[in-house]
Amino acid sequence: MRTLNVELDERSYPIRIGAGLIADPGLILPYLKTRRVAVVTNDVVGPLYLAPFVAGLQAHGLRVTEIVLPDGEAHKDWATLNLIFDGLLGDRCDRSTTLIALGGGVVGDMTGFAAATYQRGVPFIQVPTTLLSQVDSSVGGKTAINHPLGKNMIGAFYQPRLVLADIGVLGTLPDRELKAGLAEVIKYGLIRDLPFLEWLETNIERLLARDPDALTEAVERSCRNKAEVVAADETEQGERATLNLGHTFGHAIETGLGYGEWLHGEAVAAGAVMAADLSRRLGWLSDADVARVRSIHERAGLPVKGAALGAERYLELMAHDKKVSDGTLRLVLLKQIGQAVISAEASQDQIRASIEACC
Repeated sequence: MRTLNVELDERSYPIRIGAGLIADPGLILPYLKTRRVAVVTNDVVGPLYLAPFVAGLQAHGLRVTEIVLPDGEAHKDWATLNLIFDGLLGDRCDRSTTLIALGGGVVGDMTGFAAATYQRGVPFIQVPTTLLSQVDSSVGGKTAINHPLGKNMIGAFYQPRLVLADIGVLGTLPDRELKAGLAEVIKYGLIRDLPFLEWLETNIERLLARDPDALTEAVERSCRNKAEVVAADETEQGERATLNLGHTFGHAIETGLGYGEWLHGEAVAAGAVMAADLSRRLGWLSDADVARVRSIHERAGLPVKGAALGAERYLELMAHDKKVSDGTLRLVLLKQIGQAVISAEASQDQIRASIEACC
C-alpha cells in the first residue's frame, strides 16, 4: 500500500493506494466519528462490492445504512441527491454519521455534496471504484450536481477524511470507463509534469492492459500532482483551475449532447485537443506539440474530435463556465507541454476556429 497526504492543516487527509484495500475495514475505522455509517453506491457497483464491503464493516460492530442510486451522469441531479437525504433521514442518521462513497465520480460527487449539506455537515470518506475517480474526482473536495445549463454548477468545497483507492477493483471496470479515466491521467502530464507524460507515452499500452504495477504508478503520480495543487489552492482561486485543461470545451460537449451521452473523460480528451490547437493559434505550441497531444489521446483510445454541436453552440455553453469572470471567458491553455496557464488572451474568432478545426 502506498500513502500520500493532502496537506490542508487541520483538514489534511491521507490517500491510500493499493490492491484489496476495500476488503480491509481496519483502514476505515480510525477515520469514523462514531460507529454509525451510511454507504452510498449505485446499481452497477452495488452488486459487485456493496455486500462484502458492508459485511466487513458490520463485522467490526458498525451500524450501516445502505443507499443505492441509479447509475450514470444523467442522474447527477437534485432528484437523485434527495434519494441520499431520504435514506439518511429515513434511517435517522445523525450528524455524527460518516457517509462513505463507494463508486465512481458521480457517486463521490453527490455523496460529498450530501455530506456537506446534511445537518449542515457530516464527515465522509471516498472509496472510488473507477480510474477517473481514483486519479481526480475523489481527491480535493470538489462536490457538485449538474444543472441543465451547466455541469457541476451547484456544489461545495468539502474535503473527505480519507481516500481509499483500491487498484484491484479496476479489473471489473469496462474498457470504455478505463480509457475515460486515462484522459485525466494524461492531463497531469500536459499541465505540470512532463516526466510523467513521457512515462505515459512509454507505458500507455501497459495501462490499457491493466498491468497492476503500471496502474498503481499512474494513480499515485496523478494523486501526488493533484494533492500538491489542492494544498496550494484549495478553493480554485488560481493554480487549481489549471486542473481543468480541456474541461471548458468538454463540459460543453456533455451539456450540449445531454449528460451521459459522452463519458466525462471522453469529453475532456477532445477538449484537451481543442485547447492545444488554440494554444498553437496563440503562438505557444508548435504543430508537432499539437500532434503529440492528439497522439497520446488516440493511443489511449480516446476521441480527439469534439461533438458536432456547431461553434456557436459551444460558445453559448462555454459562457456558463465557472472560470468566466466579469463576463470574460478564461481558458486553461498550454504555454508549452508540461506548463498550463489560465488565459483570456484568445479572441472569440480564435476560439471559434479551434472548435471548427477539431470537430
